[in-house]
Amino acid sequence: MGDPVIVQEGRVLKVRVAAGRANALDEAAMTEAAQALRELATVEQAAAQGIGAVQLVHPGGNFCAGGDVRSFAAAEDRGTFVKGVADVFHDFLEAYVAAAVPTVAGVQGWAAGAGMSIVLATDIVVVGGSTKIRPAYPGIGFSPDGGMSWTLPRIVGLARARHILLSDQVLGAEDMLGLGIASALVDDADLAAEADATAYRLAQGPTAALGRITALLAAAYDRPLRAHLDAEAEAISASAAGAEGAEGLRAFGEKRAPRFHP
Repeated sequence: MGDPVIVQEGRVLKVRVAAGRANALDEAAMTEAAQALRELATVEQAAAQGIGAVQLVHPGGNFCAGGDVRSFAAAEDRGTFVKGVADVFHDFLEAYVAAAVPTVAGVQGWAAGAGMSIVLATDIVVVGGSTKIRPAYPGIGFSPDGGMSWTLPRIVGLARARHILLSDQVLGAEDMLGLGIASALVDDADLAAEADATAYRLAQGPTAALGRITALLAAAYDRPLRAHLDAEAEAISASAAGAEGAEGLRAFGEKRAPRFHP
């Protein structure tokens, strides 16, 4: 038996989608993870399960080497085979991004190809001094998947995204932090603990409000300002009317830290 795909630790749902010597994407794990994440698609679903954050984990070694390139090369019909893998990956990624709670990843070592795509889709990314990411697709004559050509320009700008993708640039931890891909840089020895602490801290926060924040940010580039202002008004109204808003205001008045969860 390998490492479990889904583990709930308190209010944090830990999810694994890579396996094997190089931590390549595992199709069975991605399918199982996607199903679990689809059950977190709304604030109400997350609250019912007592989940306040999703943390992407890996069995050890590098974070994720992307797809299994050896299996691509061995496939009789490579186009059909790779399309099938991409479809499974995209089902997972769509559910991951749509989860109504913040997502966290501690990125150890290399995240290449699809591994980099996952990093770009994560809300809060913690890296160590030795962390590196690379598109890797051009190196095997492929174009990207996993939303890389959608997320990367939104994070770093179109001109920089062109350079990174077309030149298959390797980015180190300092680069990731400077470009806004990473949220925090710590010593390698502290990486796992910092990722755990970040996920736990978010999971103890106002789950409904944080879910609304992630949804607003995800939609920010794709709708006009007036429509976005209307969405913000609806979200803040729902937050104010809910239990979290009541606790937050009560704690403010009492000059204490809010207790959003027992």
